[in-house]
Amino acid sequence: MRRPKITVIGSSNTDLVAKVPKLPSPGETVMGTDFIIAPGGKGANQAVATARIGGDVTFVAKIGIDDNGNRSLENFKKDGINTDFVFQTDEAPSGVALIFVDKNGENMLVPVPGSNGKLCPNDIDKARIAIEKADIVVLQLEIPLETVEYAIKIAYKANVPIVLNPAPARKLEPDLIKMVSYITPNETEAEILTDIKVVDDHTVEKSGKKLLEFGANTAIITLGKRGAMVVTNNSSELVPAFAVKAVDATAAGDAFTGGFAYAIATGKDVISSARFGNAVAGLTVTKMGAQPSMPTKDELEDFLRNAEVNI
Repeated sequence: MRRPKITVIGSSNTDLVAKVPKLPSPGETVMGTDFIIAPGGKGANQAVATARIGGDVTFVAKIGIDDNGNRSLENFKKDGINTDFVFQTDEAPSGVALIFVDKNGENMLVPVPGSNGKLCPNDIDKARIAIEKADIVVLQLEIPLETVEYAIKIAYKANVPIVLNPAPARKLEPDLIKMVSYITPNETEAEILTDIKVVDDHTVEKSGKKLLEFGANTAIITLGKRGAMVVTNNSSELVPAFAVKAVDATAAGDAFTGGFAYAIATGKDVISSARFGNAVAGLTVTKMGAQPSMPTKDELEDFLRNAEVNI
């Protein structure tokens, strides 16, 4: 079977992860128990997630000319990712993210964009062929919004399906959302996008329908350990998560988006694709770190043979 061509446009960070008994309150000092340094960034996480399960992935990003950037570039190549459009700059250091993870796997993140903030429309022009020839294009919001908008317009004009993970959360214009095939916010992001307080299944569905009113073709709202709500013009369906013991939820949303995009690009329907995304996310939260926790295709297939869903 031909490997689907997936172009991911977004951020690359080095994650500084501290394991803590509980997440600190403002002004509180909490002693950590473990510390790791791992490759991360929403765009890079999604690119790695998709590549490891079989995607033919091209990553478009901007990293610094520094040790963190060089390590990231080396890691992408190890995962078989096409790095022709991973640009290096001396205008800013590579991005970093400070992350606290508590004993239940819940987390707090502080990304510092660095070179991610330098990815510009001119860089997207250089990668135009990778966008126009892709089976699907994946984007997030850790790079400048004008760059996201520019890339979406190119993909839309070329009739390439677009998956937008609207994180970190911010308001988006309906004119942008209407070009998006699949939008994958979590509950907080859906709330910010739609001004609908998300507290239960009814309000999750309501916010999803609001995104469709804005013009999105399909809204998939991720719900953590509960799974994901798929909202289309014809139906709304909760796709349950898989039962796992969570260790670190840091990259769960990225894993879901990468897995979902891969499944859609292989021709699966949206519900099957959401279930596939749940499986990638489920495996990811069982390990520490963002990219180190992304499963391989063999690990995913073994997991799917034996997994049970949360009811």
